[in-house]
Amino acid sequence: MARLELDSVTKRFGEGDGSVLAVDDVNVDIADGEFLVLVGPSGCGKSTTLRMIAGLESITSGEIRLDGQRINEQAPAERDIAMVFQSYALYPHMTVRENMRFGLEESTDMPADERNARVEETAAMLDITELLDRKPGALSGGQQQRVALGRAIVREPKAFLMDEPLSNLDAKLRSQMRTELQQLQADLDTTTVYVTHDQTEAMTMGDRIAILDAGELQQVATPLEAYHRPANRFVASFVGEPSMNFVDCGVDDGTLVAEFDVPVDGTRTADLGLGTEGNVADDREVETVQFRYPLGADVAGAVAGSAEATLGVRPEDLVVRPTDDGSSEHGGTAVGDGTGTTGPLGDTAVDHVFDATVSVVEPMGDENVVHVALDDGPELIATVDGLRRIESGTRVRVGLPENAIHVFDGDSGEAVHNRSLDDAELDERRV
Repeated sequence: MARLELDSVTKRFGEGDGSVLAVDDVNVDIADGEFLVLVGPSGCGKSTTLRMIAGLESITSGEIRLDGQRINEQAPAERDIAMVFQSYALYPHMTVRENMRFGLEESTDMPADERNARVEETAAMLDITELLDRKPGALSGGQQQRVALGRAIVREPKAFLMDEPLSNLDAKLRSQMRTELQQLQADLDTTTVYVTHDQTEAMTMGDRIAILDAGELQQVATPLEAYHRPANRFVASFVGEPSMNFVDCGVDDGTLVAEFDVPVDGTRTADLGLGTEGNVADDREVETVQFRYPLGADVAGAVAGSAEATLGVRPEDLVVRPTDDGSSEHGGTAVGDGTGTTGPLGDTAVDHVFDATVSVVEPMGDENVVHVALDDGPELIATVDGLRRIESGTRVRVGLPENAIHVFDGDSGEAVHNRSLDDAELDERRV
């Protein structure tokens, strides 16, 4: 095991002028035996960071330490780190056995019988013993990935580095390999840094995740902390699928306010990322409506003095019910006082209720992804149980409970309020 520290690590590219800033002042302390996932969109600097740890890229400034020793100037072979590549990087003319022991032959003076014993032991651990005499061309993608992992494991390094090792696999095999990798890392208890752009891998595999954007470290946290307590709007939007709903608002005396153009005939188009401004077709007559979300005292205090703020709410936190009781609560009416009384949606103390129309339903089996257009507001995405029957065009009432909302500063994007979730609840979710 090893402690790995990144201290103000920066990387610049460019023809002499270093004009391209790829990694900007990244600081991460990775504990002995920890599984840390570097995650972010393409071009965020995660693979460059991994390559600097491996020694495949030089460091412009900052320091990388392994077990307290500075390794900036050490060659990759001297760092006692094993790397698993996205492309597996197996030698096609060698058998699996030869591929796995090659690193031991080149970097150690270990006796041949000990090398072979270590290969056999690792192959048994990975359930690839029957493949040892085959060549890579005769293996499936999943088998090649196990061989690449085995080649790293036999070296018994201080740390593993993995650069999107599952991205070439199909969805089912990728899910299976995620589980196997987690079990393997737990058994070996070896410090591991894993790079992926897939937030599902990050959320399900890492002890902690480090989220990068444009070379800057946005947040380092456990997966659930990043999900429920995002540091900023970027983290909130990146972690979670479907993404968090956002409503850009002005702040008016403790109330979040936004205006939207909606068609007079009441029909709305789903916001599917196709660039439909305001979710209204160009040839329809529109009217301007006002979305209002009154805030409780605590949340209002967090945005006091701000001219603009962004309201955020996760799809699973929206409460969607049919309008079958004949009542109407427009404009974010706050209902339910948190005392256990039943609100107009039939739920205990549901507040901030809006009339809406279902525009699109995406059945996923275990859940339905429901696009709802608020009469006095934006298009939002909700997730409901997959067994609930709900159809496009259905009139519904949508609750946005205040205890589930996030609020971000309108200028910086920093979180000024996150949903109510105490440490005990987070601990329960770790079990």
